[in-house]
Amino acid sequence: MPTYRLRDVADLLGVSDDTARRWTDAGALPSAKDGAGRTVVDGADLARFAVEHATTAATDTTGVARSARNRFAGLVTRVVLDGVMAQVEMQCGPHRVVSLMSREAAEELGLEPGSRATAVVKATTVIVETPEGHLS
Repeated sequence: MPTYRLRDVADLLGVSDDTARRWTDAGALPSAKDGAGRTVVDGADLARFAVEHATTAATDTTGVARSARNRFAGLVTRVVLDGVMAQVEMQCGPHRVVSLMSREAAEELGLEPGSRATAVVKATTVIVETPEGHLS
């Protein structure tokens, strides 16, 4: 299971390092010490906390240029595998993102609750809704 240092926890949850530290110090977010004495958070615990305390989406820091504009950095919260397919759920700030992919792809990516991942969405169809069903 992956573990995350407090600065990574803060980045993924869209809060300051101080806020992440206060949560671990208060016991709201379970933590432990790594071999170097640094505070770390278990990925599965972080995934559960992210779902319960969703705020704003984490910033993409990869620096990679791409045409897809809808990128949601976050944590894998659930993976359901069957014979051929996988359903992967992510918490990306306040957004729950669900992806269907091949089981092979999910396994190659090592996706499991607590894993860091980015959902990249590029669609030819975007549905826009208006309040109270006003149509023009």
